[in-house]
Amino acid sequence: MTDEQKKDVYAVLGVARDADEDGIRKAYRQLARRYHPDVNPGDQEAEERFKAISTAYSVLSDADRRRDYDEFGEISLESGFDAEKARQAREAFGARFGGRPGSEPFGFGSGYGTDAGESFHFDNLEGLFSDLFSRRGWQEAPARRGRDLEAELELDFLDAARGGEQRLSFARSGAGGSLRQETVTVRIPAGVADGGRIRLRGKGAEGIDGGDAGDLYARIRIRPHPFFRRDGRNLWFDLPVTVREATLGAKVQVPTLDGRVTLTIPAGTDSGTRLRLRGKGVPDPSGGSPGDLHAVIQIRVPRNVPTETAGCFDDLAEFDPADIRKEFF
Repeated sequence: MTDEQKKDVYAVLGVARDADEDGIRKAYRQLARRYHPDVNPGDQEAEERFKAISTAYSVLSDADRRRDYDEFGEISLESGFDAEKARQAREAFGARFGGRPGSEPFGFGSGYGTDAGESFHFDNLEGLFSDLFSRRGWQEAPARRGRDLEAELELDFLDAARGGEQRLSFARSGAGGSLRQETVTVRIPAGVADGGRIRLRGKGAEGIDGGDAGDLYARIRIRPHPFFRRDGRNLWFDLPVTVREATLGAKVQVPTLDGRVTLTIPAGTDSGTRLRLRGKGVPDPSGGSPGDLHAVIQIRVPRNVPTETAGCFDDLAEFDPADIRKEFF
């Protein structure tokens, strides 16, 4: 995969730009299983590929983010990107400086000119407005606290559940409207939820005339997991078992956030049965008890059974329930 393809979320998942939700979901699941770190332990390239796949899916599975990506491209993935402001700026500046709304591609590093030849150059949306206001003599009131900033921090499902530290790069505005790229370390509490915010004091926009800096809020966005589903602090996953394991009972290995554990399948377990592993769910960021892990039994029947073997099922028929569909009628 070329560097250009790695930047294209459609190319990362190998789907067409008009792919529907089912096609995108199917492509993600196939690639996620193939490149998941648990399947490729120690393979750095596979791990990076898995992260790219997860990021691409998080964009294309979200209708709003996909629409913004289709309209603005890679810039829409930048932290703090505001599609509505981008549209307004594109239309307003296109009209103000001689262009037609939508006639020029809008993005970071663009410039607009006036009839007098004066040009406005900016590195992003923040710089665009700062540059314009400063040329018109616009000034902030003195000794004002800097604005609070917000940046999106994408986490792998397991990183969010287990906690740790992550690096976050964002554009920080100075008192004069200038922007600079900064990178901070964010401490992730174990069990942080999707949509949660982590506050970093004093990392927002700089204060004006000696005012205090604002705060930075890292808004958490969690990439989906190939098989775990989260409901509060509880985790759910589908556990495939054979007919023999479900009928006679078995001990099987199942995944948890802490590694593999053994789960006992009771004899005579029906498909859809929920088995619980207490305390194996998501930790509580506030220090409370962790949730539980629920395995939902999914019985997998044999395929391509030879004719000479099919009689065995006739022998087992005498043990079937009398009428398993009687409640329908």
